[in-house]
Amino acid sequence: MNEAQRPDPDALIAQLQREQQKSQRGRLKIFFGACAGVGKTYAMLAAAHARIREGVEVVVGVVETHGRSETQAQLAGLEILPAKQIEYRGRLLPEFDLEQALVRQPALILIDEFAHSNITGSRHTKRWQDVEELLAAGIDVYTTLNVQHLESLNDIVGQITGIVVRETVPDRMFDLADEVTLVDLPPEELLDRLAAGKVYLGEQAHRAAQHFFRKGNLLALRELALRRTADRVDAQMREYRADQSIQPVWQTRERLMVCVGPGVDSEKLIRSASRLAGNLHADWLAIYVETPTLQRQSKQARERIFANLRLAQELGAETSVLAGADLPLTLLAYARSRNVSKLVVGKSLRGRLSRLWRIPLSEQLALQAQDVDVYVVAHEQNQPHAAHTKPPNLLFNVSNHATQWRNYAIAIGACTLTTLLAAALLNVFDLANVVIVFLLTVVLVAIRYGRGPGVLASFLSVLSFDFFFVHPKLSLTVADTQYVFTFVLMLSVALIISQLAARLRFEAQVATYRERRTRALYELGRELAGALTAASVVEMGVRRLAELFDAQLLILLPDAHDQLQPAGDMAGFEIGLAQWVFDHNEMAGRGTHTLPASKALYLPLKAPMRLRGVMALIPTDDAVIGSPEQQRLLETCASQIALSLERVHYVEVAQDAIVAMESERLRNSVLSTVSHDLRTPLTSLIGMISLLQSGRLDSAEQSHTLDALNHEVLRMNSLVVNLLDMAKLQSGVKLKMEWQVLEEVVGSAARACSATLALHHLRVNLAPDLPLLEYDAVLIERVLVNLLENAAKYTPSASTIELSASVEDQSVLIRVSDNGAGLPAGAAERLFDKFTRGSSETSTPGVGLGLAICRAIVAAHGGTIAAKNLNPHGAEFSFTLPLGNPPTLNRELE
Repeated sequence: MNEAQRPDPDALIAQLQREQQKSQRGRLKIFFGACAGVGKTYAMLAAAHARIREGVEVVVGVVETHGRSETQAQLAGLEILPAKQIEYRGRLLPEFDLEQALVRQPALILIDEFAHSNITGSRHTKRWQDVEELLAAGIDVYTTLNVQHLESLNDIVGQITGIVVRETVPDRMFDLADEVTLVDLPPEELLDRLAAGKVYLGEQAHRAAQHFFRKGNLLALRELALRRTADRVDAQMREYRADQSIQPVWQTRERLMVCVGPGVDSEKLIRSASRLAGNLHADWLAIYVETPTLQRQSKQARERIFANLRLAQELGAETSVLAGADLPLTLLAYARSRNVSKLVVGKSLRGRLSRLWRIPLSEQLALQAQDVDVYVVAHEQNQPHAAHTKPPNLLFNVSNHATQWRNYAIAIGACTLTTLLAAALLNVFDLANVVIVFLLTVVLVAIRYGRGPGVLASFLSVLSFDFFFVHPKLSLTVADTQYVFTFVLMLSVALIISQLAARLRFEAQVATYRERRTRALYELGRELAGALTAASVVEMGVRRLAELFDAQLLILLPDAHDQLQPAGDMAGFEIGLAQWVFDHNEMAGRGTHTLPASKALYLPLKAPMRLRGVMALIPTDDAVIGSPEQQRLLETCASQIALSLERVHYVEVAQDAIVAMESERLRNSVLSTVSHDLRTPLTSLIGMISLLQSGRLDSAEQSHTLDALNHEVLRMNSLVVNLLDMAKLQSGVKLKMEWQVLEEVVGSAARACSATLALHHLRVNLAPDLPLLEYDAVLIERVLVNLLENAAKYTPSASTIELSASVEDQSVLIRVSDNGAGLPAGAAERLFDKFTRGSSETSTPGVGLGLAICRAIVAAHGGTIAAKNLNPHGAEFSFTLPLGNPPTLNRELE
């Protein structure tokens, strides 16, 4: 196996990673059509029945039949997941229940209308996001999609039909599908179905026939669907060829590739390739290969190359900059990797004499490309040649005049030192051995300083060897003719070594550049992944990219009205131009066709859902952003920043949604408390007051009624106190801390609960070695009272309640335990939430605030509170108070 056929290790690793990810994820199958009514849902249901016959567990998540009887009939025999009812604008609307689907965990689930937008209040805003979560859970999904809902084709469909579809699916979801089945109908048959009421019913069908369902629209949509499906199949075919390391080109589809060189005729070459691609209805690529020879191009020639690549981009080509030492092999390897069927190159302008020692590129390609057609484009007459008048300006390492001359000076100095060293070595070694020292110098100079200094070192080494060491010395004449052969051989070896060393240096430069670019993207992605706010994303992006591109950089974000807000130092930046870029979603400024005289280049930050802002940069050198390779790197970095901004945005949206849901839950709990726990005692109070006012009660009945009246008033007072205390604690607890013994607050709490504990047995068990504790006596008493009353409420009469305290580690542990029925399963932690009770429906009075108040008070003291069930029955609530450093008795007396 030669080097060109050797599999790429990185590609093999990427393939293994893709296969591993696919094995862990569910499989996605999309039933794809040109428009509604072609039979996508029907085909999906028919495929589901086939899978059931194979023994696969199938569940219908959501299917929209739109009143079509044939589709409705296909639902027979399928398990349908109940829809989730979500309140929206005063109405309950059905929506796909993602949570239930994840719990149900079927092997295959049917999700109709892939581009559907979920009702506000759902977990995700889009149904395709629900599908992503199902796939991540290992569930296979069948879904349906129309071509107008693809994000990349949305605007094209809008131009054709005059109707803009708001619900779209990112193209990446379409490309990530494991299988796409095209469901197609001719326009005539689809119009017949529409007229027969098999697509829409009644007035809706009439409106559709007048607007969207016109024959021209259907033809255009059908072509888009067929082309998009063909594109996906072509991508799968190329992926298969790469995975299987298939080298020969499969000419299943026409694809052109044009090689852009430094010549002034490249513009004609690109336009010819564009016309040829248009005639063949094929996509095409424009490639520039940076070889060691092309490194020596002048700045004007290099700028011409990049200008031609930009022209190719404007004409619809995909451009790329490659690096390789062998131009034909590099071109053919890339052509085979992209399954290119036709190569377009320019005709060589070299004379007949030069062809004797160097074969033109077109002929080399024709000899080596057995599976690719080679097209040669003729040049215009009297075409001027490019002058190599300036030193190289490398794509990967920009150099200048001073550096070039210094390298040549170093080569001369190295040869001088080598000559002196050889003169000293002649006292020990023979003349034949000294030659190796000169060859070593040539290798080192070529590796470190490039081809030019290496060639100079080759000639100087041969001349020095002849002048100083071959008889007659200090003369370029040669007495012995055998040294002529030695000189020729030495010069040939030196030149070959210098060429190989220079090639090695070039490949090392390319590898270093790619490693630097990969490392920069990795570090940027790693930092952005940890960003939690938009401000931190902007700060990290500006800092990283300013270093990477050696430029002054700015990221502008929009406000709620999509108006960009100034940020940082705006000197040299134009907020108006940045706003234009944001509004039109196009690059502008320096190096573009829109206001190219501007000092800064402006790029839109494109995220999958929408634009997130504009990135502007003022480079110190146009070469930093002038090449397509650098522009692609810049666009990749901008995409990473945009994705991070979108991620942060949706994190904030999710947090706001959680806060809103929690606020709504608290609001409903408060309303329930007011409507039930306040209204019930108020009703009782009104009734008892009416009885007392009637005067029909004797003295015993009046006394009993007054006792009941007092009990209800105390109950209402306790409820209102709990509500007020909870509000006060949430606004901040102000503690009145004092050093005191725990027995005092335990005794006062027991006295306060004497009426509540009248039917229970209270046992107090305090350790004798309890130290002084620093706490707010009123609040800790409130904690003990709440815990004791809670135990009395949920235990039967005559049961025992124990209050104990002991020293544990660096705190005092206080326990309130009972021998009642215990806590509900899984409710130990949830009971401390506001408005949470052990049982949602119970006659026991209370609103579920007592334990929440206890937790807030204990947390303010630096302690913890917990609950657990006892064995064999009963419950225990415990909390801790830190020991601290109590004052000594002497300090107290002072």
